[in-house]
Amino acid sequence: MSLRPALPDDFAFIRSLAQRADYAPFITDEDEGRLAFYASDPAHRLLIWQEDGRAAGFCLWAEIGDPSGRVELRRLGLAEVGGGRGLGFVRALTDYGFEALGARKVWLDASGENLRAQKVYERAGYRLEGRLVDHWFRPVLGRNVDVMLYGILRHEWEALPPLAAPAP
Repeated sequence: MSLRPALPDDFAFIRSLAQRADYAPFITDEDEGRLAFYASDPAHRLLIWQEDGRAAGFCLWAEIGDPSGRVELRRLGLAEVGGGRGLGFVRALTDYGFEALGARKVWLDASGENLRAQKVYERAGYRLEGRLVDHWFRPVLGRNVDVMLYGILRHEWEALPPLAAPAP
């Protein structure tokens, strides 16, 4: 498993995940122009998660270089979910935020209705920092949802125990 920069050939894969019925209420689907911007802008990092040489997920980092030392894990998705894959993915992305991006703090948000993501974030060591009520309009749902704000500081990440190896 590894992370690499997203290329224009990856944009269809990223969009296909954002458009899936299980992700569409929670992930914004952006056009190729916006994805190209993220892939080239120094304050963003659009990455592909590879397993066995094939795209298995993606993530979008934002706020890279912010003077506060925070970075935002703005968007993420896996092609195959279940079996604890999400926890390993989020922990690997968090490691990347602290190790490769030099973050002091990594933060992310989740829809108040995305209980699966909230559970994974908390199991990965993130702390719920706040809730923005009736805050985010979701076109797929046709209504606003709450936004849950999560964060983890470098010293909290350093204190995390290693993940147990998944059962065969």
